[in-house]
Amino acid sequence: MTRLWWVRHAPTHSRAFAGWRDIAADLSDTASLARLDAYLPKAALLTSSDLVRATATADALAPGRDRLPPLPALREFDFGDWDGLGFDEVARRWPDLSRAYWEKPGHIAPPNGESWWQAEARISSAADALVAANPGRDIIAVAHFGAILTQLARAKEIAPEQVLAQRIDNLSVTCLCCTGPRWTVSAVNHIP
Repeated sequence: MTRLWWVRHAPTHSRAFAGWRDIAADLSDTASLARLDAYLPKAALLTSSDLVRATATADALAPGRDRLPPLPALREFDFGDWDGLGFDEVARRWPDLSRAYWEKPGHIAPPNGESWWQAEARISSAADALVAANPGRDIIAVAHFGAILTQLARAKEIAPEQVLAQRIDNLSVTCLCCTGPRWTVSAVNHIP
C-alpha cells in the first residue's frame, strides 16, 4: 500500500481566485506547522506543487525527510481570466458561466482556464506517477484546495459536485491509500 498524505499549503489570506498566480503563504503559525510536522510520517518522501505557497510550506516540513522536486502538475486549477479577481466580481462579469462552474463542474472552464476534468487528469497523472515510482512508500504532497478535492472525489468515486462542499483547510491532511488500482480514504481535512 502506498499512502499519499495531501497537505494543503499554509494560508495566503487572499480573497480572490488564486490558481496559477504565485502568491506567498503565511508561515507565521509555527505551532500549527510543528504539529503538522509531528503528525506526518518522518520516513515519507516529500513533494509539492511548484507554486511558492506550496514549496514554502513543504520547506517547513522538509527537515528529516527526503525531498522530491516540486511538480507543476500538482498546481491548483488554472482559473484563467478569473485568477486574481474576487468571487463577487467574477459572478458579476460572468454570471451564467460562474454559476455553472460551481453548480455543474466537469467540462465547464473559466475563460482561458481549465475545467475540473482537465485539472483532475493532470493531477491524477502526477499522483499515479508518484505511486508507480515509489510503491509501498508514504508520500507527502503539499498542494492546493482544488487539487486535493479532485483526488478525494477520485478515491470516493463521486462526481465533482458531490465533493465541492468538502472543507479542506490550510495545513490540513487528507490521506489517500493506493492498493493496486484502487484508492481509499484514510483521513479528510484532519487538523493535527
